[in-house]
Amino acid sequence: MDVEEVKRSGLKLMEESKAAYLTTIDSDGFPITRAMFNLRNKEQFPEFTELFQSQLNKFTIYITTNTSSSKVAHLTKNPKMSVYFCDAEDFKGFMLGGSVEIVDNIELKKKIWLDWWTRYYPEGVEDPDYTLLRLIPKNARFYHKLNQEKFEL
Repeated sequence: MDVEEVKRSGLKLMEESKAAYLTTIDSDGFPITRAMFNLRNKEQFPEFTELFQSQLNKFTIYITTNTSSSKVAHLTKNPKMSVYFCDAEDFKGFMLGGSVEIVDNIELKKKIWLDWWTRYYPEGVEDPDYTLLRLIPKNARFYHKLNQEKFEL
């Protein structure tokens, strides 16, 4: 598989994976992984398809989370993180890594908001506990069965 084919396969997996697995490093230096909403999934979140297609970097990832969460505390101390997308049945995975940015831009936060999220953020998009994370990845790894491709972005 050439790099462009690997990138296409990775993007496809990002659009189809049911969850995005976010890994941060805790205060003891250990990786902590948790399942998050995969906002890139076209079936689950069709509202965001156009936003992701308009990004300059096609691999940009947005994650919504609680400001009070341990992951935000981890990322404040160490902004390095990875996000993994997978098709477990086919032993296929795509991992993107880099340093995260905590987004303060309210207009962007409004673009990445769904009304039913008030169950997590009762005050809505301006809830102080609503945090938007942006990862513009620097590196990627694509796994399929026994093969692995690593490349820089």
